[in-house]
Amino acid sequence: MKMPKFKPLSVIIILAVTAFSGYAQVNQNELEQDLPPVIFINFEGPHARIDTREQIRQLGAVLGQQVFSAGNVMEATLAEMTLENRRAFSYEIKAGGSNRYFVIHSVSGPEGSKIDSDIFGLGVDTGVDHIRNLRRIIQGYLQTAYTYNENDAWLLAEYITIYNAVYRGNWDYFSDRYKTPVMQNLVREKAGLSIRYDEWPGQTLILIPLGHGGLSSIDTSTISDSRVLEELRKEDDRGVEQRRDMVDLKEREAAQAEQRAQTEREAIREEERRNTQERQEIAQEREQSPDDPQKQEELDKREQAVEEREKETEQRREEAQKLEEFAEKKTEEAQQERQEIAKDQQAAIDEETSGGVIGIMIDKANPNMGRFMRYSPTSGRELKRSPLDTVHVRTVTSISGKILAIAGENKGNGAVRLIEINQNNLEMAKQGDDDILTGSLLWVNGNDLYAITTNLEDKTCYLGRFNTDLVLQAKSEAKVHANATVLIHQGKLLTQNEDGSVLILDPVKLTP
Repeated sequence: MKMPKFKPLSVIIILAVTAFSGYAQVNQNELEQDLPPVIFINFEGPHARIDTREQIRQLGAVLGQQVFSAGNVMEATLAEMTLENRRAFSYEIKAGGSNRYFVIHSVSGPEGSKIDSDIFGLGVDTGVDHIRNLRRIIQGYLQTAYTYNENDAWLLAEYITIYNAVYRGNWDYFSDRYKTPVMQNLVREKAGLSIRYDEWPGQTLILIPLGHGGLSSIDTSTISDSRVLEELRKEDDRGVEQRRDMVDLKEREAAQAEQRAQTEREAIREEERRNTQERQEIAQEREQSPDDPQKQEELDKREQAVEEREKETEQRREEAQKLEEFAEKKTEEAQQERQEIAKDQQAAIDEETSGGVIGIMIDKANPNMGRFMRYSPTSGRELKRSPLDTVHVRTVTSISGKILAIAGENKGNGAVRLIEINQNNLEMAKQGDDDILTGSLLWVNGNDLYAITTNLEDKTCYLGRFNTDLVLQAKSEAKVHANATVLIHQGKLLTQNEDGSVLILDPVKLTP
């Protein structure tokens, strides 16, 4: 993945002629759809280049900072307006370049229960090829655009990606849920997120539904609807941890909304006291100067100002009521989901403690490759499947309690490397730094590993000795045959020269 070169930030401001409610109203009626399950297909092999987590997160963080800064400009403008005018203020903020990562932040006038959204796009030159890294990018965006903490931003990124995969290309659903300006920025075949990483560049417009601000900047009710929760329940542990974290976030949302409503109520009471006092003063002054036209005109203007403040106070009362209703809804959602989690949690624990044996399943299409699986030792039922599907099956070995193998393909960002498998989640725990020849076997001598390394440019092959941390300890100066074998006998290592003749080496130094 290459770091992006961002185009200048552009801001489009549109004044709507209709009244705008600053609070998104969420339609909770879920469309019944017979949709396929969401299983992300990632590039699951060693990489020729590895960016750090922070480098990946920064791809989104830079965009978020631009949206945040432009949003502050909008907030300063809104602060100078009356509440009614603020409701009539619509705008878009655009950040990033169309060929790389970009965002469209769309806020517009009311359309019934439809909501606003950010659109996070992946241009044709983006290099993200794993859902984990895509989530890191979105996490960085949410942290800087909406000041979510690291954990909340990661949780939201998980839900956002599943949500967008669930509804990928479902135009009827998006049209029913999102406002017209949002839909005008979408393309039917690009809306949402494909489950295939190779279909992401240039074909992805991820919707991030917007909420009320603060902890509710992102609409958690939409991204955690029944269809998304159904997908989480299909995970090995029923998605208990992510669901529990979402419940916690919703409870904090409820508390924050209730506090905001209380603060607003207190401000309203103070404004009402002020308006009442002002009306009393106006009435007294009218009685004192009934025949003074200039004075009466001044009092009329003051009375009009009071009436405007009273209208605004009434609107603020409505907003406070909405906040209270929102807090009640979030509390109810959290309580319902806690009940569902309680039902699933014990089942997940039982499955986790049932153990299992680790084996490898061979890919029928390519019998040289496969993936690790965990099976029940009694029933043979599959308990866990590794996402890594490019393990060279004839190279799998176990040394010092570690499961090691050769894996990967020399395609795109891929590479063929030595790997270690995490025996709990069956994911790749570590990869070596050296390119390994496709088709090489893996030979073991004590705690030493031998494999044929290769120079990808000139295709020359050498024999390498590695430790169990997959670090190269020695490499032969002599070139070896691509189909060379390794035999250690009487303190000598026998293999084959590039021309196929016998080559005898020191097994430690790999010198003649």
